[in-house]
Amino acid sequence: MPTADRPALSFRVLRPTTASLRHLSGVTEREREVLTLVGRGMSNKEIAGSLSISAATAKAHVARLLAKLGARDRVQLVIVAYGAGLVPQSIPDSGTSPDSGT
Repeated sequence: MPTADRPALSFRVLRPTTASLRHLSGVTEREREVLTLVGRGMSNKEIAGSLSISAATAKAHVARLLAKLGARDRVQLVIVAYGAGLVPQSIPDSGTSPDSGT
């Protein structure tokens, strides 16, 4: 429950738009998988482990995504991943549980 020292949180649900999905039309299925993992905050090494590829291959996929999507950096790739609906939205844990009453 919101209080003076604990304000209410507000969330905006991002939904894929036609433009964001069209933006991904030149992206391969594997690149889309990599983009999803980048969107979840994974490093190249973590992506490599998750997809059973080398870190160099993961890095190459990220580099191609940056070029294809015209992104400046990984942060922009994360924004694209969220905008395209590749990363599910979740509400952060506020430190309370419904059953605990705290």
